[in-house]
Amino acid sequence: MLHSYGDPRREYSYEYFNFFLTLQAMGHEVELFDYMGEIRATGKEAMNHKLLEKVKQWQPDVSIFSLYTDQFDPATIESLKQHSKTFCFFHDDTWRVEYSQYWAGKFDFFSSPDLHAATKYRELGLENCIYFPFGCNKDVFKKTATEKKYDVSFVGGWHSYRDWLIRKLRRAGIKVHAFGHGWPAGEVAQDKMVDIFNASRINLNLSNSVSWDLRYLASSPRALVNRLRSKKSIEQMKARIFEVNGCGSFQLSYFVEGLACCYEIDQEIGVYADADDLVEKVRFYLAQEELRESIAAAGYARTLRDHTYERRFQTVFRKMGLVND
Repeated sequence: MLHSYGDPRREYSYEYFNFFLTLQAMGHEVELFDYMGEIRATGKEAMNHKLLEKVKQWQPDVSIFSLYTDQFDPATIESLKQHSKTFCFFHDDTWRVEYSQYWAGKFDFFSSPDLHAATKYRELGLENCIYFPFGCNKDVFKKTATEKKYDVSFVGGWHSYRDWLIRKLRRAGIKVHAFGHGWPAGEVAQDKMVDIFNASRINLNLSNSVSWDLRYLASSPRALVNRLRSKKSIEQMKARIFEVNGCGSFQLSYFVEGLACCYEIDQEIGVYADADDLVEKVRFYLAQEELRESIAAAGYARTLRDHTYERRFQTVFRKMGLVND
């Protein structure tokens, strides 16, 4: 999709900034097929037909997909495989389990940010899973000489649990700036987000999976309803982890399985255990500028070495047999 959630009123999509622009910068000939824009213009059936005709004509080495819901016809994907290798990203297969398992077998290769996904899919007879955690486009998420004007900031969509955590910090006397869809400050453009990361002493990475913390559940009727309705019952690695570190800024994140495989905890990224620990860790790190800067510098170096999308795509293309070792 060209725009976030296929909505032309919103910022360009994550896939545009991180996948499309990275592939261009790597020197590949790449074209973005905005399937949501095509559906708005001509409808689902016409979009699928146009995509197939495009691939037949162009014969690309690989057709890369990032799915949303039911926009694609499985028969179209199957036909594409006669003219191009196919690869699909699954970003949320830890909780969109049935959806991901259904679509995974339609493609030649597919990805998962789940550290153990290859084993799980193999048990279902799906062999071509490639471990692909999120990363960052190093040409977008950059370290700048920006003055630190925020003690603590958070950039991300509003969620009742995130709101509860931020209110808890504020009640503890900590000034927190929140930006993103649903917050009073509203969404920020990509370049503004990078500025905020660089201008913050502490960047929070807060989970939007639903918490069983009884204090949170009792905080409002909405909290309990969200907990009972949400399918996000498991933590997952998200892009923010790599984006903040890619800007050379200090990050305090929730812990998630796989994080320790990407960064050295307490050496390259800060981690909090629960709501109370979050308050204590924020207080601690605000008072420890030298330690914050040391951790931020180490996380920045690790990101440039291991976690850019250029590195990610090199790995994927090698595993797909598109490039040699």
